[in-house]
Amino acid sequence: MAEELSLHQGKKKQSELIAIVGLLTVVIGILTLIFLGDTNDTMATVGIVILVVGIIVFIVGLIKFNLTVKKFKKTFLKDYFSKIIEEGSYFPKRYVSPQAVYGSGFLKRADRFKGKDYLSGKIDGIEFESSDIHLQERQVYTDSKGHRKTKYVTYFKGRIFKFDFHKPIEHRLQVLEKYRPRDGYKYKKVELESIDFNKKFKTYATDAHTAFYVLTPHFMEALMKIEQNHPGKLGFSFMEEKMYFAINNNKSTFPIYPFVKIDERLVDTFKEDVEMLYELVDDLKLNKRIFKED
Repeated sequence: MAEELSLHQGKKKQSELIAIVGLLTVVIGILTLIFLGDTNDTMATVGIVILVVGIIVFIVGLIKFNLTVKKFKKTFLKDYFSKIIEEGSYFPKRYVSPQAVYGSGFLKRADRFKGKDYLSGKIDGIEFESSDIHLQERQVYTDSKGHRKTKYVTYFKGRIFKFDFHKPIEHRLQVLEKYRPRDGYKYKKVELESIDFNKKFKTYATDAHTAFYVLTPHFMEALMKIEQNHPGKLGFSFMEEKMYFAINNNKSTFPIYPFVKIDERLVDTFKEDVEMLYELVDDLKLNKRIFKED
């Protein structure tokens, strides 16, 4: 693995160096125009040429960087996730369907819907799919000159997971941090024994007993730990045979940034983002009281 990562890192580093050379050339071109261009037409022309060349070189570096990232995700990450996740599939350009996202019961419909980094498979035999999601709503406003304008405002940017237990769940449950139920069912707000948990999350259920069955002390502790390690707005729900889990943290899950090495340390951070859900699924899988009788 280290050798393959090193190859991708080498290509990424090369693209970064090209971009840096382009930026430096742009700076030289601007300085030439500022200090020499006003008094010398020839130097002004030279400055423009240097500036244009610098811009072209910088763009070439950016293109090479993006191509390197795409190849790394399509080859290495795709193969890596297929090995560490049961029946794992990874597609960097795909995303969870809008129907699955809104099926969570707490995310409102978007005017603009985007997504990436689709990942699916099984965790302890439980099927799941997930992806980064970017949701925006359309807002019309009047500017200072009285002109009507339109803008799109982000209200969710993070990751959503959908798990399928293939067993009907008796009632509906939502545990939300700064969200509210939106699926039209009659929920009751439930206060749990943990004061800290009640301060962090609001719990809604169509039947209070379901909340106490699902939200065991161990499970609540796991949710609190995830929230601490992934600051943002967290939402969790049970709907029919599905469990939904969303983290709105204004971040990408599998980002490749400039000047951050592609190495085993980076891959380990990606693995940790997947493994955080194993404990949650295992705890629920063993709790048979939340399911209807077959």
